[in-house]
Amino acid sequence: MPNIKSAIKRVNVIEKKTLRNNMIKSAYKTSIRRFEEALATGNKEEATKLFSEATKKIDQACTKGVIVKNTAARKKSNLAKKLNAIGA
Repeated sequence: MPNIKSAIKRVNVIEKKTLRNNMIKSAYKTSIRRFEEALATGNKEEATKLFSEATKKIDQACTKGVIVKNTAARKKSNLAKKLNAIGA
């Protein structure tokens, strides 16, 4: 445990940021899981709606700095490929 006042504050700030990052990361992973479940059932309309929600959550995570820009682009691309594959 730190003894210096500024170090104690940094520990508290880091804990808050970690909780925020975990909340954002959990939200986008949940949206991806829901999208993939809709794909598994073959429901194209539901999957299309959940695709837009998942891409929104991924973009939010990217904007907040939880994931890197290229990671967000890769995840969205993979989801789009899966959505297009069900339509073919």
